[in-house]
Formats: sequence, C-alpha cells, structure tokens
Amino acid sequence: MARRSRSREVALQVLFQDDVNPSASVEQEKAFLEARLKAPELVEFAHSLVLGVRRNQGELDAMLDATASNWSLKRMAATDRNVLRLGAFEILYTETPGRVAINEAVELAKRFGAGQSAHFVNGILDKVLQASGKKLADDR
Repeated sequence: MARRSRSREVALQVLFQDDVNPSASVEQEKAFLEARLKAPELVEFAHSLVLGVRRNQGELDAMLDATASNWSLKRMAATDRNVLRLGAFEILYTETPGRVAINEAVELAKRFGAGQSAHFVNGILDKVLQASGKKLADDR
C-alpha cells in the first residue's frame, strides 16, 4: 500500500470515529495517528486531511447532499459518508489531482464499505469533480 494511501486510511478511521463517537480528545487522536503511521510526514498528511474535513464539513456536507440524488448524508452508511467527505475535501481543497482523489476514495470504499460502496462513492465524487471545474485542469 502506498504511503499516502495509508495516511488516508488512518484519516478515514479518525473521521469515522468523529462521526459515530465524537468524544476523542486531540491528544488521543494524535497518539492514534502516530501509533498507526510512525513516519512524521505521514502523520502530518493524515492530520491535515482530518483537520481540513472538519474545518470544511458544513460546505462538504451541503455539496454532497446536493450531489447525492435521493440520498441524504444521514441515510448513508457512516463509512460511505466519511469516504465521501474525505474525497470531496481532496478534490475541492488540495492539490491532489481529482482523478487521484476519486481513485483513492474508491479504494477506501472497497476496503471498508459495503458491496456497492465503491460504485456509490465513484458516482458521487465524479459529480463533485465535474462541479468543481478541477476536472478540466486534470485532463489537460
């Protein structure tokens, strides 16, 4: 597994925990990231993803709600919801190429989600990418 992919996996675990049981302290989160990732640059990358999703969660959730036809975030499985938040954050707020962000999110959905999670995540994030305008820059 690629190193940044591993950081995304651990970031997803933190976001999932936030979503279902938001009582973890900053110290517990930091200890978790450091124990799981070891390398400081991977801890920093995972931490930046977690903080970015948290900071922009309102906007991310609004966009995902609007993009996911016939699905509200509340009705989605917690894993899918957090994979989508993470993928949308990378598409909208980072230098990660859109297709890379989608592929990484799809892999997380395959690994941690249900049978149809990967298709569901791919479809929604593709719409997010199209709406972002980032696709045009990535496809040149």
